[in-house]
Amino acid sequence: MKTNKLLLYCMVVLSAINSYSQKKDSKEFKVDFEKFTLDNGLQVILHIDRSDPVVAVALTSHVGSAREIKGRTGFAHLFEHLLFLESENLGKGGLDKMSARIGGEGANGSTSRDRTNYFQTVPKDALEKMIWAEADKLGFFINTVTEPVLAKEKQVVKNEKRQSYDNRPYGNNFSVISKNLYPSTHPYNWDVIGSLEDLQNATLDDVKNFYKRWYVPNNVTLTIAGDIDVNQTKIWVEKYFGEIKRGDAIPKMEKQAVVLPATKKLYYEDNFAKLPQLTLTWPSVYEYNPDSYALEVLASYLSKGKKAPLYKTLVEDKKITDAADVFQYNSEIAGQYMLSVTAFDKTNLNEVMNGVTEAFTKFETEGISQQDLDRIKAGQETAFYNNLSSVLGKGFQLAQYEIFAGTPEYINEDVKNILAVTRDDVMRVYKKYIQGKPFVATSFVPKGEKNLILDGSILADVVEEKIVEGKEDTFDASIAATYEKTPSKFDRSIEPAYGASPDVILPVVWKDKLPSGMSLLGIENYEVPLVQFQLQIKGGLLLENSEKIGVSNMLAELMTKGTANKTPEQLENAIESLGASIKATASDEAISIYGTTLAKNYTATMVLVQEILLQPRWDTKEFELIKQSTLSQIMQQKADPNYIA
Repeated sequence: MKTNKLLLYCMVVLSAINSYSQKKDSKEFKVDFEKFTLDNGLQVILHIDRSDPVVAVALTSHVGSAREIKGRTGFAHLFEHLLFLESENLGKGGLDKMSARIGGEGANGSTSRDRTNYFQTVPKDALEKMIWAEADKLGFFINTVTEPVLAKEKQVVKNEKRQSYDNRPYGNNFSVISKNLYPSTHPYNWDVIGSLEDLQNATLDDVKNFYKRWYVPNNVTLTIAGDIDVNQTKIWVEKYFGEIKRGDAIPKMEKQAVVLPATKKLYYEDNFAKLPQLTLTWPSVYEYNPDSYALEVLASYLSKGKKAPLYKTLVEDKKITDAADVFQYNSEIAGQYMLSVTAFDKTNLNEVMNGVTEAFTKFETEGISQQDLDRIKAGQETAFYNNLSSVLGKGFQLAQYEIFAGTPEYINEDVKNILAVTRDDVMRVYKKYIQGKPFVATSFVPKGEKNLILDGSILADVVEEKIVEGKEDTFDASIAATYEKTPSKFDRSIEPAYGASPDVILPVVWKDKLPSGMSLLGIENYEVPLVQFQLQIKGGLLLENSEKIGVSNMLAELMTKGTANKTPEQLENAIESLGASIKATASDEAISIYGTTLAKNYTATMVLVQEILLQPRWDTKEFELIKQSTLSQIMQQKADPNYIA
């Protein structure tokens, strides 16, 4: 390939000088933080990171769908929406409007089975504004929720459920699994988003009572990470959050492991699916259970990469899919272990099941080698550091560990749990949770293709909503909410002023040029022991033949499928053994090779990048698989009602 110029962009990230206690030459990774508790029970965690003049603020409520009750589901997710609309002193438009005005990265939130969080990253001079706003949401919000407000947001959530669950390929799969894996009395039996019927029947009193029970300081963790003055931040937190009243005591939710007496097989003819999908789900462990680390390694070994037993049987031997996925869905009180395969068109799922059985038999005979274990753990170590590479990521993890592991100090211990997994651990958890154990099997097939389902499957109970024109409640969105304001010790209607303008210190960019003409640029930073790199080659979609659109994308994908000296499997193993990822993508104007690696393995990783570029393999077998996979993806995209060509 002839190019006029190559652009290589390297970002070296080793260990954060100001964010962490260690220096550049230290071998210990440590995230420093300070934790304190207000008199009302609010847990506060502060972390200094001066790499950029920004601050991430996250408010995490220890409430999700598991704190709901049958017949009144979906409330936690509903509040994720409501809390962005208005509060007594923040006014209409809430955090979304304020975010646009103060230069925030965009207020957002998410809901899980066990927690709801609200987060945003802002310039450091807007920190007091954010603390004021978050406190207003927690203590001065619920009065703004009136009948018209509730009616409007109910419709928003119901439309989200229709789009994300009811009218999307395989959208009901998780619901079927939850109902059949967990007993009706278990809090994980229903979806996080809840049911349309429950949302429709929810009264204003129901909603307010739920909020007053769970959205109280003694059930909330506030994390602030970034370029902060700790003493001043403490003063602001006490000022704005301190007078919010403590709620009733929140009982600890005990672990509720699931025992499945026998295997359950269910099927569903999906209105939107174009390809058959088989999902197997076993009862597993709660989050941060000691066995969860070995189970994570097992999931990666079974399904990820060309050495994976599932890849060997299903992709290479049987040629019935382009990938298999095994993953954990672990939550606070229980967990599930899942294997999912979306097969090629018209594939009988019994053939998929046979391939799974063959792969498991192969693993039972051979186990996992020390080389493969080290390879997987290197990748997990990289992923761990990647999650902490931003101020928001560090804030998230500090709150996560505080709520579910019992202490934010776990942020400095968890990587040790990852690296401590042994070969015996992996085989032990396989035998304990998977081998010969009952599971839930779901066959989701295209409409009219019941002949593809797993033998012995029974029809799943899926409620298909009937869309009735004019069924929704009407409301007047222009009606302003009228309510009595909550008293405060000071005038909270006055938005705090900006702090001192931050000094933006641009990173030093070093530049160089190789004899070949390749331009080099780089930035050094000391946050986490990783290196990010990108190499850009001019080209892409604009250079394609108009009759063969998509060639550049296929070229990019083929570039990492082996080299002249390494088979696709050997190259993949070489990359993963370094804790690295090397990917190639095509855009309109360029093909980019980029990735991340552990800092200690940067040189070895770049040797592989050079080999990929200068010694391509052009593997015929991989090329045919890429074509088949691309066609399957196109079929899936066109099956989605939200797809826009």
